[in-house]
Amino acid sequence: MNINVVCIGKLKEKYWRDAVDEYIKRISRFAKVEIIELRESRLPENASPADEEKVKYQEGEEILKRIKPGDFCITLEIMGKQLDSVELAEQIKKIWIRGSSTIDFVIGGSLGLSDDVSRRADFRLSFSKMTFPHQMMRVILLEQVYRSFKINNNETYHK
Repeated sequence: MNINVVCIGKLKEKYWRDAVDEYIKRISRFAKVEIIELRESRLPENASPADEEKVKYQEGEEILKRIKPGDFCITLEIMGKQLDSVELAEQIKKIWIRGSSTIDFVIGGSLGLSDDVSRRADFRLSFSKMTFPHQMMRVILLEQVYRSFKINNNETYHK
């Protein structure tokens, strides 16, 4: 089982990197995790809506290059479907039962995802209607993936 987290931007703060490393270590009992950090596109000062769309398109093109045709792609989007932890665990289990060996979770940059990336998604997931920093979402996502593996293996985990 492979989990790829395809994301725009690097984690600059040590506390975010430490948290990500901790969850990767925990998940490694169950699956191989790879974090694929892509460069943020530059947004000009006083950017127009067209400038913003161009940035989302450029970042989207880089994201799409990293998603292989057989991978199951889950994008993190505000307008995606909200699941509780047990439902996410079930979703992950179903993906592997259907024969997909790799799940790509996609976290966009500060402007969100391009329409092309959203269309490529096999599932659109929302953690909330609120907006979170993409650095924080990486940690929250990995915690929930770890929780999903614990649930699917009937192992206890704090509530």
